[in-house]
Amino acid sequence: MRNVAIVEAPSVLGLRPTGVEDLASALLGTGLTAALGAEIAGRVEPPPYDPERDAETGVLNPGGIAAYSAALADAVGGVLDGGRFPLVLGGDCSVLLGNLLALRRRDRHGLLFLDGHTDFYQPEAEPAGEVAPMELALATGRGPRVLADLEGRGPLVRDADVVALGFRDAEESAAFGMQPLPGALHAMELDTVRALGAAEAARRAVGLLSGDGAGAGYWVHLDVDVLDDALMPAVDYRQPDGLSWQELETILRTALASGTAVGLDVAIFNPRLDPDGTLTRRLADCLVRAFDAGA
Repeated sequence: MRNVAIVEAPSVLGLRPTGVEDLASALLGTGLTAALGAEIAGRVEPPPYDPERDAETGVLNPGGIAAYSAALADAVGGVLDGGRFPLVLGGDCSVLLGNLLALRRRDRHGLLFLDGHTDFYQPEAEPAGEVAPMELALATGRGPRVLADLEGRGPLVRDADVVALGFRDAEESAAFGMQPLPGALHAMELDTVRALGAAEAARRAVGLLSGDGAGAGYWVHLDVDVLDDALMPAVDYRQPDGLSWQELETILRTALASGTAVGLDVAIFNPRLDPDGTLTRRLADCLVRAFDAGA
């Protein structure tokens, strides 16, 4: 397997404290570290959660997320500097900002964005002011400067260096008035993935992220709500349909086997909605198989 180092990132600053903060502990409790032949590279604790929406930016915890992103970037950067592959266990989707900041400090990189939602909201369109539905917009430099221009390095990733794959929220996001995805960003919604087949969709995504001028590799972001809701109900924002376990494993295997993936994060899984641990074990198995095939 890859030389994996696990970073725990139990932040819910971009969501709310409903259980997603237990994701890392739950997955590690399955024996994931040993199964991957990994080491624990540390745990980055978030600052206190503030439930009040910031008046200036319109989002929750902007200062806390900015500070947490820098601390997480330090931890991920240490893993990268040691020649290891970071596996970051969130947390909500705002942890992506810290992961990409670690890469942006070093070079130009791409992003394979596996999510049931496009997460491209602007603050005025996000009903609760949560950053978890905004992180792709923020990562590409759109939104409040405190988060869209971390350390003066924004955007963390260029539109053309992003492939968003598996999303299925077009009708919902349009109803809320979310800004459209930019034309330069490569979008493969769920219907496109199904039409191509998971293997071919993944190969095309990897090709877009690995071609000439694509940068020094790409990060893989996995929000588990990309899975079919009937298979993965342990998430806070549910919607019908989604990828099968086999489709997700195929995509992850292809992404990790490319040789140009530089890190992976897992976000949004809520183990409190999985009382018997069945989904926790299945998710851990999925990750182990993906890394094993990508070795």
